[in-house]
Amino acid sequence: MRVANLSFRYGRRAPWVLSGAELSLAEGDVVEVVGPNGTGKSTLLRLLAGLLRPVRGAIEDRPPVVGYAPERFPADQPFTVSSYLRHMAAVRRADPAVVGEWSERLGMAHLLDQRLPDLSKGSAHKVGLAQALLCRPGLLILDEPFAGLDTATRAELPRVVGEVSARGGIVVVSDHQGDLRAFPGLRRCEVRDGAVRALDSTDSTRVETLVGSPGASSGGASPAGAGRAVSSTVRAAVLRVEVPAAEATGLADRLRAEGYRVDMDSGGPANQDTPLPEAAE
Repeated sequence: MRVANLSFRYGRRAPWVLSGAELSLAEGDVVEVVGPNGTGKSTLLRLLAGLLRPVRGAIEDRPPVVGYAPERFPADQPFTVSSYLRHMAAVRRADPAVVGEWSERLGMAHLLDQRLPDLSKGSAHKVGLAQALLCRPGLLILDEPFAGLDTATRAELPRVVGEVSARGGIVVVSDHQGDLRAFPGLRRCEVRDGAVRALDSTDSTRVETLVGSPGASSGGASPAGAGRAVSSTVRAAVLRVEVPAAEATGLADRLRAEGYRVDMDSGGPANQDTPLPEAAE
């Protein structure tokens, strides 16, 4: 996915919010968008989601399934939580069962019979997150996703982001609170003066893993999710990942639990001597 020479303003005589912005996003990228207030972070997210149209330039190769959770979910709607989510699932042709699954996972099952206007800010925010995840998004956009969340859901959300990324989805986040700052492989970009520029990555530890889940297929997955599967007709490959040192052990443990082989080092040359096996059939 590529942002190509993107310019945007909210009116013909309004100042440019973005001017000639460039950004490339690859499968599996998790990108944090930072910058001072009022510089256009939320505008960039809405453009990426397709909710705004560029005045100049283009957004190329946007994934067909986009999940967007706004900073403020519009709760002034005449629905209960359950009827709203079931309606959104029907519109997006998602299995109705995902409503209950995401409600449990995001700690909002007890809210299903409540009316949207009666929800607290944090509870309404959970509904916004759930509706963005009803279909497996190829592009997940989260604007201040941790705002108002309880401790359990704050801890769960990075796992959700990791699962979307592991399936090859792109995740773009604006997060003033920095809850994803230690996320393995996080990219950061800054919006300032109408431009988007990459920021340097932090010190990291390299993790090497064989990509390919024995016997796995590329079919649908539950919200609990698993790592990205590789078709049995494709040879297993070595994926080299650099992650923050504090997160390396936990990531390695999760990958091993999914059946992947993981070799770790602290930044030295990667081991090139291990032969690659054929993927399981």
